[in-house]
Amino acid sequence: MPTFGSFSLLLALALSGYTLLAGAVALRQLATGARARVTPEKLAETARRAGIGSFVATTAAAFALVWAAFNNDFSVAYILHHSNRALPGPYKFAALWSGQEGSLLLWAWLLAAYGFVLRLRHKVDVKLTAYASTILAGIQVFFLLLLNFAAMPFSLVGGTVPQDGFGLNPLLQYPEMVIHPPMLYLGYVGFAVPFAFALGALMMRYPGEKWIHITRRWTMVTWLFLTCGIFLGAHWAYSVLGWGGYWGWDPVENASLMPWLTGTAFLHSVMMQEKRGMMKTWNVWLIFSTFMLAIFGTLLTRSGLVSSVHAFAQSSIGSWFWAFLIIVLSVCLFTFILQRDHLKADNKLESLVSRESSFLFNNLVLLAACFTVLWGTLFPVLSEYVQGNRVTVGAPFYNRVAVPIGLFLLFLTGIGPLLAWRSSSFKSIRKNFVLPCIAGLVAAVVVIVCGVHPWEIFTTDGQGSFYAFFAFVLAAMVVTAISAEFLRGAGVISRHTGQGLLASMVQLTRRNTRRYGGYIVHFGVVVIFIGIAGSAFNQSKEQELGFKESLNIGPYRLECQSYSQDSNANYDTEFALLDVYRGGKKITQLAPEKRFYIASQQPSTMVANHSTLAWDLYVIYAGKNPDTGQPIIKVFLNPLVAWIWIGVAIIVFGTGVALFPNMTAALAASRNRVQSAAVADALPARGGD
Repeated sequence: MPTFGSFSLLLALALSGYTLLAGAVALRQLATGARARVTPEKLAETARRAGIGSFVATTAAAFALVWAAFNNDFSVAYILHHSNRALPGPYKFAALWSGQEGSLLLWAWLLAAYGFVLRLRHKVDVKLTAYASTILAGIQVFFLLLLNFAAMPFSLVGGTVPQDGFGLNPLLQYPEMVIHPPMLYLGYVGFAVPFAFALGALMMRYPGEKWIHITRRWTMVTWLFLTCGIFLGAHWAYSVLGWGGYWGWDPVENASLMPWLTGTAFLHSVMMQEKRGMMKTWNVWLIFSTFMLAIFGTLLTRSGLVSSVHAFAQSSIGSWFWAFLIIVLSVCLFTFILQRDHLKADNKLESLVSRESSFLFNNLVLLAACFTVLWGTLFPVLSEYVQGNRVTVGAPFYNRVAVPIGLFLLFLTGIGPLLAWRSSSFKSIRKNFVLPCIAGLVAAVVVIVCGVHPWEIFTTDGQGSFYAFFAFVLAAMVVTAISAEFLRGAGVISRHTGQGLLASMVQLTRRNTRRYGGYIVHFGVVVIFIGIAGSAFNQSKEQELGFKESLNIGPYRLECQSYSQDSNANYDTEFALLDVYRGGKKITQLAPEKRFYIASQQPSTMVANHSTLAWDLYVIYAGKNPDTGQPIIKVFLNPLVAWIWIGVAIIVFGTGVALFPNMTAALAASRNRVQSAAVADALPARGGD
């Protein structure tokens, strides 16, 4: 199987190389009108089929590596270091992306899969798709060169083959790690498709905005995958790392956030190009930057540039990624300079109080957030280069800068839908802003009564309360603004049709799925902000608990019923059984544990969490006191964390709604199909010639 896998990778490289070269030659011939023995159309078709073949070959290589993991083939060095016989089946599958070589193979396979779908849909726009296909082939060649010559997943073990492997990293032996990395990579890799279309459209001076319409769904699906990947990673960190939080501004966490920020900016600003023919240069560079930041994120985990719990071991392939980034940036700059006159805006900004200006400010704020994260991530490297010693940037820096930026974004989320295109009159502003402002004032009174005091910013630890206060107030304003948009449109439909308000809302959403799906996504973002604001009021307590001893935190009392040990073929474990009481009544039993994995000889924490809408009771088994032999229990009371995960579910739903075609378009398509079928039935049947 290793030989088969290696051969498949070589074949995939040859086919991708042919797709790149033949596609480039065919496009050149079409551009210049040069004559050749083989027509450019036929040459482009062979390139397309070779690209499809490269997907088959890459799939075969990925299958070979997974097969080796499930069959405990420890003659393959990668399997030896990332699997063992006692490893459960789902985690053997996850071994594909648990190490550097396997994760690069996953990158290449997903890219090939995206290219496969693109090449099957080539008739949407044959010439533009040919450009995009050729560019994707160039990216694929880079990753396949890596897999064949620098990070080979099928390298064999020298000498005697061990009877068992070293096992999977304990941190990865958690259910979410079976889906979190693929989701993240689907986002990273997927941005290559809109990047390829944007670069191809610029190269060929594509007329109009059709390339945006073609790539809109690609971009939205990719953005959704990246969003899910980021929050699955946050939930994994919350459940496994055992530090009581879900986001620590780790460099690799930051690496996933940066392309998400620029991708979000792109999704918003393309509306300006579609509606008003504006921000064309912005959009091109936003998608260029998003793709390059995705590559940069992949580089961070492999080069040893930064230290992170998520990063792979330091290796020499970082230089490969730097070279690739330089090539990509050079191509983008050269194409932009050559074709920049093609990106002239059709219209100019007419008023600062307009929907166009809200999109512009939205872009500026998102880019400011991205730059902040990038600066903080690279500051240790830059400080070491300049001063000779590495200065680490921690969470306080990011919170001081990123939290105000986030609150301003939340504000823009609310006011954007209330502004008209081109210019908004004072009368319309006053009319649209009355309800949100009232809601904000009511929310301010409520949160102050509940004990959230903005004036505590002047105390030592009151900054969190200050930001939380404004987060709750702005959230109330945005929810009111979004609800008003739904109610206003649904009211009109209800008056004309006589149907109920809820049914009218559904019909309203189906008439413009992109707009109202976007509002639902914004509502999900607000819910996430509410969940994040709760972190300002976290509590924690650590205590040694013997048999029948108890610990109190907030409204809860935890009583230790027992503490014991257990073992299986994969790991040994220590755990405590804790009864949880509230108001004198037992509500649940929690069992936090500490595992020690036999194959890797590494420990891992398994958090026990009782989650409600109000707060999470988050319990960690921190080990035993060596003097008394009794367990040490650390407890966090984290308010509103569940709202974060609910907000993500709302974002997924809203994006799904936005991806559906409008009801009028769907009905028209259905009507056309019926008419076509009727015409076909009416035509006389033809006999054979």
